[in-house]
Amino acid sequence: MIRALQDLKIFSETARQGSLSRVAQLLDLTPAATSAAIKRLEAQLNTVLFVRSTRSLRLTQEGEIFLQHCNEALNILDDGFQAIQQGQSLLKGKLQLSLPSDLGRNRLLPILDEFMERHPQVSIRVQISDRLTDIYRQPVDIVIRYGLPADSALIALPLCRQNDRVLCASPDYIARFGAPGSPEELAKHNCLCFMLADATHSRWHFQSQSGQITVQVKGDRVADDGELVRRWAVAGKGIAYKSRLDISEELRNGQLLQLCPEWRGEEAPLNMLCADRRQLSPLVIALREHLEQALQSQQ
Repeated sequence: MIRALQDLKIFSETARQGSLSRVAQLLDLTPAATSAAIKRLEAQLNTVLFVRSTRSLRLTQEGEIFLQHCNEALNILDDGFQAIQQGQSLLKGKLQLSLPSDLGRNRLLPILDEFMERHPQVSIRVQISDRLTDIYRQPVDIVIRYGLPADSALIALPLCRQNDRVLCASPDYIARFGAPGSPEELAKHNCLCFMLADATHSRWHFQSQSGQITVQVKGDRVADDGELVRRWAVAGKGIAYKSRLDISEELRNGQLLQLCPEWRGEEAPLNMLCADRRQLSPLVIALREHLEQALQSQQ
């Protein structure tokens, strides 16, 4: 039995080059090593493969026969190596994702579509909800949410570290009711509030060079769906306090205007969460990199 693939490669290359010393240079071996490989093959085959002289090297009849089979075997093995490498680089599998409502529907789904077009053997199952997902009990592999998880045991991979909440309203609302000059003036305005886990987020936090401030707001509309709050804001129903990622497009096209820009809203980093580091498969890592790059280009 031939004990080394390297011996076959040396034999094939020697037949092509007609020189052991030249093969040694090409394969970064010593002449003694190439000669020893040929001798091992001849001993295992119990035949002479080359007729040697001080100036020439040529295949015997048996060597010609063996060369044909050797080259076929090397080509088959090379095809096998390439197939394995392609298989390792080919992403496939099924992912179950939980996405926040506004960002999920309007920003992440198109990004996921692009990812799946690049990797046609990937399938996804998506849950859209702003409610906190129990990643241990629900059939979900990956959760994407703003902020760090309350459960420190979860694995958090950042998708967008530099993200904050933005005070915003439509041009129509500002034309009718004016723009607040500072967060304190929000008490005079209709504020659109978001509700999570039965708790209404009506305390909005801001900071500037002069310090920090928390404002208690109120309004005639509250929703447990972030997309609905954004739609109300675009429709001129009031002032919203939204993640910059959620409203990046509306800020660019002028549907929404940032208010009190000298006051920065609270930070809202976006993270990909999973229950166990062993879930960080090549597919999950590739998806995370794709989402991170796409979201950065949208900021």
